Amino acid sequence: MQDLEIYIRDLKAGAVCRWLESQVEQLTLDDSDVSRVMKGTAGFGGSHLNITLYPQAFGKRYTSLIIEGEQLPWNSDLECARSAWRELDTEIRCSPGEWKEGEPVDNEKWWRLDSRGEQLVVWN
Repeated sequence: MQDLEIYIRDLKAGAVCRWLESQVEQLTLDDSDVSRVMKGTAGFGGSHLNITLYPQAFGKRYTSLIIEGEQLPWNSDLECARSAWRELDTEIRCSPGEWKEGEPVDNEKWWRLDSRGEQLVVWN
């Protein structure tokens, strides 16, 4: 199982569904209430995808989006973040590489995509 994870700043209700509808098949996700954890499914390339949104990740302004499956619409978190930024028009962040759960992230740089472009930054 592979996964993609990005962080979306100030997520608006319905925005993730509008973006993902053009990227995946058979999307079942209700993101009309972005203040709670939301789970959904979709298909891509004949593979089943699990989609989860976690509000208030890395501070109150970011929502974590995790997409898991055998085949994914993008090859990396950064590719996913670029697609999201083009469609959602809000700041998107993602890990620059293969971060694993439990590893420290305090001084790690993250990709930040916003109106200033793509930059590696310390999160805080």
